[in-house]
Amino acid sequence: MTIYQFLLLFLLWVCLPHFCSPEITFRRTPVPQQRILGARVPRSDGKILHRQKRGWMWNQFFLLEEYTGSDYQYVGKLHSDQDKGDGSLKYILSGDGAGTLFIIDEKTGDIHATRRIDREEKAFYTLRAQAINRRTLRPVEPESEFVIKIHDINDNEPTFPEEIYTASVPEMSVVGTSVVQVTATDADDPSYGNSARVIYSILQGQPYFSVEPETGIIRTALPNMNRENREQYQVVIQAKDMGGQMGGLSGTTTVNITLTDVNDNPPRFPQNTIHLRVLESSPVGTAIGSVKATDADTGKNAEVEYRIIDGDGTDMFDIITEKDTQEGIITVKKPLDYESRRLYTLKVEAENTHVDPRFYYLGPFKDTTIVKISIEDVDEPPVFSRSSYLFEVHEDIEVGTIIGTVMARDPDSISSPIRFSLDRHTDLDRIFNIHSGNGSLYTSKPLDRELSQWHNLTVIAAEINNPKETTRVAVFVRILDVNDNAPQFAVFYDTFVCENARPGQLIQTISAVDKDDPLGGQKFFFSLAAVNPNFTVQDNEDNTARILTRKNGFNRHEISTYLLPVVISDNDYPIQSSTGTLTIRVCACDSQGNMQSCSAEALLLPAGLSTGALIAILLCIIILLVIVVLFAALKRQRKKEPLILSKEDIRDNIVSYNDEGGGEEDTQAFDIGTLRNPAAVEEKKLRRDIVPETLFMPRRTPPAPDNTDVRDFINARLKEHDLDPTAPPYDSLATYAYEGNDSVAESLSSLESGTSEGDQNYDYLREWGPRFNKLAEMYGGGESDKDS
Repeated sequence: MTIYQFLLLFLLWVCLPHFCSPEITFRRTPVPQQRILGARVPRSDGKILHRQKRGWMWNQFFLLEEYTGSDYQYVGKLHSDQDKGDGSLKYILSGDGAGTLFIIDEKTGDIHATRRIDREEKAFYTLRAQAINRRTLRPVEPESEFVIKIHDINDNEPTFPEEIYTASVPEMSVVGTSVVQVTATDADDPSYGNSARVIYSILQGQPYFSVEPETGIIRTALPNMNRENREQYQVVIQAKDMGGQMGGLSGTTTVNITLTDVNDNPPRFPQNTIHLRVLESSPVGTAIGSVKATDADTGKNAEVEYRIIDGDGTDMFDIITEKDTQEGIITVKKPLDYESRRLYTLKVEAENTHVDPRFYYLGPFKDTTIVKISIEDVDEPPVFSRSSYLFEVHEDIEVGTIIGTVMARDPDSISSPIRFSLDRHTDLDRIFNIHSGNGSLYTSKPLDRELSQWHNLTVIAAEINNPKETTRVAVFVRILDVNDNAPQFAVFYDTFVCENARPGQLIQTISAVDKDDPLGGQKFFFSLAAVNPNFTVQDNEDNTARILTRKNGFNRHEISTYLLPVVISDNDYPIQSSTGTLTIRVCACDSQGNMQSCSAEALLLPAGLSTGALIAILLCIIILLVIVVLFAALKRQRKKEPLILSKEDIRDNIVSYNDEGGGEEDTQAFDIGTLRNPAAVEEKKLRRDIVPETLFMPRRTPPAPDNTDVRDFINARLKEHDLDPTAPPYDSLATYAYEGNDSVAESLSSLESGTSEGDQNYDYLREWGPRFNKLAEMYGGGESDKDS
């Protein structure tokens, strides 16, 4: 290659843009100085030295980021002058991303990128190339280093470090007052084009605020913005790259701006004249009323100081500024006398204590009002020693303990004795009581600070001689805490342990709460009620504890749930403790410890049971059945025992009718139902001397044909029995040997038989049919036996 060819290629490379293109081949050519290669250089030993020619070089490669084509992105081409095109040379690439991100065709030297490249991840790659003889594996060119630089594109929008900013600016600020500065960053290359040049603009918040395009400083845009009219503003700022040109990427943020208060409003009284009344018996220092001036400002800018500047009552009354409520409390300065003066006039002024000199032109920052005070003449009621009382008492005091005493006196000259009482509307639960004579308050029920920490009572003092004259005083009772509640779990814990749990694995963090409120704060200690082989508790010494496993692995088929008693104690005196039970379920988990299943089907017994297990189960069932049967039999026997066991009260309750019937084939025998009283059947009364077997009503049977003779007989006997004063106080059945009359077969009873057997003829029994043959044989054959 001649020097002219080299200069032509160099000029072409300088003129072309420095980024890769499939049409551009980066080729290394010998530099002009290397054309001396082959020149002979004399040596001291007489030999001629040959200088090696370096046959290839290239410049820096350029590659665009975020390539979206489907093929590999072409980077460039390496070529050596010694490459004859016969495949004898092999190109090797090494360095950053060689073989993964960048690959080379070992025959042609073409370099390609295998995937999209993000400049924000890495801006350039340094690689090394070498050409070797494919057959001998010896380098034909020395290893050289080159750089592939990634050209940036605008693929990142500006971002703000915060989505929402909070700022404030004083109200009434001048135009251009700086509020806050927001800054957005762009990940693109700031040295290449305008991809990272950000311009700020305001999307929402005009015309109240503006933003500097280059710096992002937000400034006020309107003068005299008044907080009393509007306090909150929301401003949306946009940051756009490409210098704000069309097509640039943008990001937004929200800035919430609050106007802070300045003292730009004077105080104002709502009324020009205020009327107050006071009793002549009011002691010095008694508050008789208040005045208040309103101020639209807030905080210290609304603080007002009250004073009396004029009037005929400046010596009799005083005014005090209440800092919390910003009211002027008018009090009695000297004793009052209705007979001396009945009306006083005061001129009260209210003035701001913090005035901003910048807003003097809005003043003056004060206002006045007239207060007229009327003195009332009354029969003075009792006067308490204090305007209010505060008593403190521990919640564990015994009932009847005195917690404090209120004192009152009659200011009149007669000095009537005082009787004290409690206003029960302020003590509906009647927890307290008061001694009517000396005003001592004492408890009538136990106290509980956890139910009510404060009790606001009203004590009434009345003159005994004139009960209509009463005075009330507020009594505030503060209940002091004692340690009388044990700590408990803060919440209900649904705890589980994995079957594949390891020793020392954390399965639950627990905490506790206590209704008490000790001065030093809550301090809890956690421990186990007993040593547990499966779990342990570790106190974190910050009112929490960790539940840890102690063994390796759990089996929910053996035990599905564990109950772990945890003892929680506090640090106050006396120490209180309680035991809370954690229910720990055994669950199946994945390898990361996430619960998968705690379902009930996992607890079923295995399908296959041994023969011994089945026999044991059957024996248990049989034993249970035998126990149930014995228990039922014993219970039934107890039911049949008579309620009256006295020997004198035992009655014969068996009814005997001496009716032999007509044998097994007799289906129309004499119905003994005729002897029953139909009325008694309808009443369905139960016997009192025997425990009834059942409470079910007996099944009703059709009534037997009415037999007037038997009914009249039994009713007569029943009436006699009911009228008998010696009859026992329970029902019993009396038997009578009367069978009635009008029977076709007449009576078979021996009670009406003759004295001699010969008077009876039983031959007629044979005429009655085969059912009476047995009787005929018994009675008819008696004489033959006798004769024989």
